[in-house]
Amino acid sequence: MILVFRPGCSKDEVAEAEQQLRGLGFQPHTLYGVERTVIAAIGDDRVTTKEHLETFPGVERVLPILAPYKLASKEIRPETSVFEIGGAGPGCPTVKPTKSKVPIGGKKLAVIAGPCSVEGREQILEVAAAVKDAGACALRAGAFKPRTSPYQFQGLMEEGLEYLAEARERTGLPIVTEVLTPTDVHLVAKYADCLQIGTRNMQNYLLLKACGEVKTPVLLKRGMSAKLEEYLLAAEYILTSGNPNVFLCERGIRTFEEHVRNTYALTTVPALKAKTHLPVLADPSHGTGVRAYVAPMTKASVACGADGLLLEVHPDPSKALTDGQQTISVKEFAQLMKELKPLAEAVGRTI
Repeated sequence: MILVFRPGCSKDEVAEAEQQLRGLGFQPHTLYGVERTVIAAIGDDRVTTKEHLETFPGVERVLPILAPYKLASKEIRPETSVFEIGGAGPGCPTVKPTKSKVPIGGKKLAVIAGPCSVEGREQILEVAAAVKDAGACALRAGAFKPRTSPYQFQGLMEEGLEYLAEARERTGLPIVTEVLTPTDVHLVAKYADCLQIGTRNMQNYLLLKACGEVKTPVLLKRGMSAKLEEYLLAAEYILTSGNPNVFLCERGIRTFEEHVRNTYALTTVPALKAKTHLPVLADPSHGTGVRAYVAPMTKASVACGADGLLLEVHPDPSKALTDGQQTISVKEFAQLMKELKPLAEAVGRTI
């Protein structure tokens, strides 16, 4: 059920409603909008009635949540949510937090760029400085790498996280990096500003719950064979576990096509934006798997309404330890950012 409060309702009225809902066995999730406050009450609707809930102080009306994904649904918040990344590091005495926070989901297009993996200190510092100069708002790179083959580079792990923290300290860019297991969540959250859950782990429910139990924002990629409802229900696991800061990311799906690594299903972007208030990003690097296609599909991602981009950038893609075939150079990234500016303006965005 959704409890919609009158404009100008007091915090005491909201707090009283939360207390009464808990007494009825509901789990209240309060959302503060610019004009309205709503509470999404998750639980067994049979324990009370719509009419009873409407008697709570400050409540204007009560509506049912029809979508199976309750907290992710646009029914509880018609406008796109805006979440911030930044400020990580308080749990680790050796890591300085990000000074600035970056909003994702608003008018400004969020461009998150960096190499597929952290290969070494000099490499990540060089990329971080380059993407910052070109206009990126955050740095992406993997310290833990899930690979199809056990013989491939698996990442530098905590050493890689330390290099990322140094790159953030030098550039001010928040860090987005992948977490693979529930046991690694608290370690990665000590360093990262945003936890990435990759396509292979979209339905790793223990990992989803663990990421929901920390305050660090989560970037959830769509599974390579997941339907939209399955994807949104995966996000629901994070939301119901207590973390409201979830970003979605379309990264392509596996099909019979062989001219690309994945089929980049960009219709997913407007479809998600019609169903959920969560910000929707797009990853044309994984979406195509082909360097030559990254720039045109990046532009297509902006044109179809993505709130942000995830791009793989490397000083020398031909020598990248992971995914070099889909990675653009720092020079190509700088040129692409220039080309994106008028396109973003054409669809009412800034970059």
